[in-house]
Amino acid sequence: MRLALTASLHHTLSLLLMITVPSSRSTRAPLLVDLALQGGGSHGAFTWGVLDRLLEEPWLRIEGISGTSAGAMNAAVLVDGHAEGGADGARARLELFWKRVSDGARFSPFRRSPLDILLGRWTLDTSPLYLAFDLMARVFSPYDLNPRGVNPLTGILADCIDFKRVARTPIKLFVTATNVRTGRGRVFRNAELTPDVLLASACLPTMFQAIEIDGEAYWDGGFAGNPTITPLIRECASSDTILIQVNPVERPGTPRTAQEILNRVNEVSFNATLLKELRMIAMLRQVSDPGNSEGARWAEMRIHRVASATMTDLGASSKLNAEWEFLTMLRDEGRRSAEEFLTAHAADIGVRSTLDIDDLVGQL
Repeated sequence: MRLALTASLHHTLSLLLMITVPSSRSTRAPLLVDLALQGGGSHGAFTWGVLDRLLEEPWLRIEGISGTSAGAMNAAVLVDGHAEGGADGARARLELFWKRVSDGARFSPFRRSPLDILLGRWTLDTSPLYLAFDLMARVFSPYDLNPRGVNPLTGILADCIDFKRVARTPIKLFVTATNVRTGRGRVFRNAELTPDVLLASACLPTMFQAIEIDGEAYWDGGFAGNPTITPLIRECASSDTILIQVNPVERPGTPRTAQEILNRVNEVSFNATLLKELRMIAMLRQVSDPGNSEGARWAEMRIHRVASATMTDLGASSKLNAEWEFLTMLRDEGRRSAEEFLTAHAADIGVRSTLDIDDLVGQL
């Protein structure tokens, strides 16, 4: 009897200690960080999951976010939700946005084939309608196939984001789109954001008509910066940038099929600008003079990355798969990857880089 009471008391005390003694992470002093969010269509749901987990950490204070395509939409939704209801509001708004995306695609012709569903594959590579559209897109332009320029995301963005509130929020937003005429990227900031700006940042030229803003036509920002990191360094006080990477940098083997080749071409082209910018940051860190303010900003820059090997298993066609089961799978993988990152590197944020970009300096 005494042993049972002792065990019960010990168990009760253990529970009380777990409740009353917070983890060292939860008591950590607030630290400013910036986020850099890649684009990638439906694969942006992975970023949703990472953000959902990071927002649970009270010591991580987001100062600025740079996003492209789906990354830009995640960023704007997060900022608006955060302005209205803090971290919990941001998490709820992100879930609402992705649920609306899935609901809007419920009757989309881009569906997995019965065989893919049976085998548990998320690809659209064997979907007859997707293959037909993919073939037509090589012959006809979106001005032929979609003359009215309809984009189902237009209404979803207008409903999920209060752009007037985004213009006033203290979290700085940087959204990249590519100027069709000049080929250069343009970075839009909080007060400039509209549904059209976000649509321009995600405008794949083979699928959608160019978006006109201030008399200029724009395409997907991934061609110019996926995402653009420089504004985070120049316009934010934080020295830590967490890059949430959707597009794999490396992929084993040589692609053989037409779909594999196109998938890899897509990944290489949309990673090229990011790698070039990271190389520039590494070079500037090495040569900057910490004695002046501008040099100190570059010298103190710390880069971190959250990524997942699971994204390597997904082909380009799955970026058009908006099934709720697929999006929530990516969300869960994003949360798992963020948890893994925090477990390994939470103590490094604010202290040292956890992504080694110095190896990029010697590369062309």
